[in-house]
Amino acid sequence: MAFPVPFKVDLQNQVAVVTGGGGILCSTMARALAACGAKVAILDLRVENAKKVAEEIKADGGIAEGFACNVLERASLEQAREQVTAKFGACTILVNGAGGNHPKGTTSKEYLTKEDLLNKAEGVTTFFDLTPEGIQFVFNLNFLGTMLPTQVFARDMALAGRGNILNISSMNAFKPLTKIPAYSAAKAAVSNFTQWLAVHFSQTGVRVNAIAPGFFLTDQNRGLLTTADGGMTARGQTIIAHTPQRHYGKPEDLLGAMLWLLSDQASGFVTGQVIAVDGGFSAFSGV
Repeated sequence: MAFPVPFKVDLQNQVAVVTGGGGILCSTMARALAACGAKVAILDLRVENAKKVAEEIKADGGIAEGFACNVLERASLEQAREQVTAKFGACTILVNGAGGNHPKGTTSKEYLTKEDLLNKAEGVTTFFDLTPEGIQFVFNLNFLGTMLPTQVFARDMALAGRGNILNISSMNAFKPLTKIPAYSAAKAAVSNFTQWLAVHFSQTGVRVNAIAPGFFLTDQNRGLLTTADGGMTARGQTIIAHTPQRHYGKPEDLLGAMLWLLSDQASGFVTGQVIAVDGGFSAFSGV
């Protein structure tokens, strides 16, 4: 059975590159791109995940291939570009999906107290314990992990005079979440970079936009938001309480915004936008 999409846009003769394509959200996006006719190159640090998604797309009747790629290494990206171009032709759609958080850029508590400084418990990480290396790892993964693939794959778009870039921002870019300063700062940078790049590329025929997902359960955050028995942690309960629709998003909830932004027929005059897909989280004051 063909992969279901909310609506079809014409992506025939398009070559879509999806970084982080082996993950839950980006694999769903990759399958939707293929269902609309694009040839999809799935890039992931874990090549086995990329190839698994490619096989699922092929089973749906689509065209796809999985490639190993480290979005923080220029040589790895250049190699992936050569492989994609040889297989499908030059990239015309780039989805910068690689990213994520890490404990190295995370504090243990939401709020700092004097007690944390005077009599800090073992294992507690305060703001003052965060290291440049830890912050840099998270920031680079999200910001440079967006910038470097764009440098490598968008050159062909600019020369051809057509193309679409879709970055993945986050609710953290609108409202920084407690405990994760590095991730929040990095996603704010992705949103700002999206606007900057849209202006910079505006004379080339290449559009640049982003989607900012609200809260979706993924492999990276499941342990933070759910308990072993399938219930919600205290943090998960707070998130749902501040999401007016009162539930997490499903990966499929991102597809409508993605397909609209990547269709020149539907959104040809839209560039430099960051579209929230968040169940109302960014609109809610908490009162």
